[in-house]
Amino acid sequence: ISNLFCHSADFGFEMESYLRKWCVVFVLLGLAFSVTKAQQVPCYFIFGDSLVDNGNNNGLVSFARANYFPYGIDFGGPTGRFSNGRTTVDEIAELLGFNDYIPAYNSVRGRQILTGVNYASAAAGIRDETGRQLGQRISFSGQVRNYQNTVQQVVSLLGGETQAADYLKRCIYSVGMGSNDYLNNYFMPTFYSSSRQFTPEQYANDLISRYSTQLNALYNYGARKFALIGIGAIGCSPNALARSRDSRTCDERINSANQIFNSKLRSLVDQLNNNHPDAKFTYINAYDIFQDMIKNPSRFGFRVTNAGCCGIGRNAGQITCLPGQRPCRDRNAYVFWDAFHPTEAANIVIARRSYKAESPSDAYPMDISGLARL
Repeated sequence: ISNLFCHSADFGFEMESYLRKWCVVFVLLGLAFSVTKAQQVPCYFIFGDSLVDNGNNNGLVSFARANYFPYGIDFGGPTGRFSNGRTTVDEIAELLGFNDYIPAYNSVRGRQILTGVNYASAAAGIRDETGRQLGQRISFSGQVRNYQNTVQQVVSLLGGETQAADYLKRCIYSVGMGSNDYLNNYFMPTFYSSSRQFTPEQYANDLISRYSTQLNALYNYGARKFALIGIGAIGCSPNALARSRDSRTCDERINSANQIFNSKLRSLVDQLNNNHPDAKFTYINAYDIFQDMIKNPSRFGFRVTNAGCCGIGRNAGQITCLPGQRPCRDRNAYVFWDAFHPTEAANIVIARRSYKAESPSDAYPMDISGLARL
């Protein structure tokens, strides 16, 4: 439009001069818009659990699946995302300038992998046995193996290992693991012996050691820009609150264990940055971001912080959202969508503060936007 406008003929000299000035303004505005929409990194690889799973569990024999209504009610229908709409990584992909969401590993084909892959699997943990009572899932080590398969395809598509290495080192790698190692392992003594084998300190050390091994495997396959997402306050989920006397008091035993893990993960970031000077690792403080929403809900437009929008029993958190169940109407007023997972509205808050820190404690040593600029 501006091009046609700028080259229109038969104007008087004064009018032509006036229009030319406005043409410059329109062109500059158009350039500014295109810059803000530009894709900031060539690809985005995602590792995690149900918080970011976008369909990898759909074909598995598992209770940890969300490919049914009302999951996805605000996304155009169920996809396998454990939310009413977008997840944090969907929003981060948008903020990074991607034109579409990063596809699930079980559905990605051909050159699609060059924009990244989501390997996340609901119920997955750092420890391979985590989540086994729910059926099939792809543990963190399994997700890393799937990534290694992807890298072989990238090498083939780009024509060699050198070209693939140069490409992959510019991509963002988001890793959010550990929640299920507490939720579906350590604090589930009926199925697992880990809480009898380890103190919370020892267990966190074990998890961090295993985590580090897998991160180094990713590094050896070309990853250089890592965003490591801390564990949220699992003790404040509707499921945990349903077991409290007043339906509002968080389980500090669980939260304390989560914070021990997060503290060690933050220290691991320093260690990895020292060991790999050609890479950059950063820690995203999801725990405090989430706590901010719970403690200051009105600031973010929330009214309900202690109950799920869709679920059964006390706090709508004793049994998670069932097929065909009618969820709450005002979903943007809820922090939690179901017994464990955030609503799209909460995911957007977490994603935006992960991408661009609002508080110095949100990210260390930099946020995801800083990582993208490296």
